[in-house]
Amino acid sequence: MTAPLTPPPPPHEPSSHEAWPPPTAGHAGVAAAPHDVAYGQDGPGMKTELREAAVITVAVAAAGALLGLLWMWLAPSVPLVGDLADGQWVVYFKDTEGEQAVGVDGTFTLLALACGAVSAVAVFLWRRRGGVPLVVALAVGGFLGSLLAWRLGVWLGPGSDVIAHARSAGKGVTFSAPLKLGAKGALLAWPLAASLVHLGLTALFGPRDPDPFEPYGTAPKDGYGTPMA
Repeated sequence: MTAPLTPPPPPHEPSSHEAWPPPTAGHAGVAAAPHDVAYGQDGPGMKTELREAAVITVAVAAAGALLGLLWMWLAPSVPLVGDLADGQWVVYFKDTEGEQAVGVDGTFTLLALACGAVSAVAVFLWRRRGGVPLVVALAVGGFLGSLLAWRLGVWLGPGSDVIAHARSAGKGVTFSAPLKLGAKGALLAWPLAASLVHLGLTALFGPRDPDPFEPYGTAPKDGYGTPMA
């Protein structure tokens, strides 16, 4: 007669005192919780972006006053001379082959390009990210700033009544022509430069989007590709 078979012992189950250790970030199959930051990877939110875009538009447009003053000071003067013909005052260019008028447009364009680059760098340093609202704000603010600079420079420069100026200066006396922006396309220099520079800075130094093909279970990374603790 054989001895009865004894049933195998039940598998060991962890008691309440032997709880399983909590998973840690970086273990396979477990994704760490994202950090609670003010600006996540998706940005601060549409309302905040629109509010920041409005502030940028106003600030950049107001900077057009500085461009207008620089244009008035640095633009070359176009010499004119007055004369009497049949009792009527007429005004001529003193140097018919001079390039001062081209220099006036060129000075405005170069200054506008510089203002566009500076404003783009300032906005990027203030908010190290891209976004359509920021680029649109730079473009709109730059165009409004160019308009303000153009009108301010014309207003503060030599008077637009050249006949009255010729009378006050006297016959054959050289005087400066009023500031005139012949190439209206120069008004687009600021918005184009600001948009391109900001897009370039964002592409080179801005935060990166997460890799959609990243294997599941790896620790999330921040905007610069460094694994988050």
